[in-house]
Parts: sequence; C-alpha cells; structure tokens
Amino acid sequence: MSDAPKLEFPMEFPIKVMGRQDGEVRKLARLIVERHAGELRDDQVRERPSSAGNFLAVTFVIQATSQAQLDTIYRELTACKAVLMAL
Repeated sequence: MSDAPKLEFPMEFPIKVMGRQDGEVRKLARLIVERHAGELRDDQVRERPSSAGNFLAVTFVIQATSQAQLDTIYRELTACKAVLMAL
C-alpha cells in the first residue's frame, strides 16, 4: 500500500519543465500542456533561467482534472526532445 497522499480533482497543479535556454522548450512545452489543460493565462506560466543562463525552468500552473490527464501531459513532455526534465 502506498503512503502517497491521494490527489483530489479538480485541483491547481504545477508542472515544471526544464530545457536548454537556446532551445524551444518554452514554446513546445506550452503547446503540450495547453493541448491537455486548455489555454493558459500569462499569470499561470513562470520562467526562471539558471544562474549561468544555459537552462530555463518553466512552471505551468494548470487546473488538473484527473490523474490520467497529468499522466498524459508528463508522457508527452518527457517524449519531447526539447524537454530535459519534467517534474
């Protein structure tokens, strides 16, 4: 039996994506997230470059509706070549 807390949907859920600063991670990740969570407002997207400026972390705060929705988003993000990591 898992001790992980059970998620209750719908809920606000942050998805963090990391990629190279010079790549298209920002655009491609947003397309993937919006395909499954709907159009995002600018205040639902935060960006933070790494200290050396080589990498970019983008956080998308979505209204998650199910575990299946989150699983699909993460599966597509990790399959995207511009995405180095999705949390």
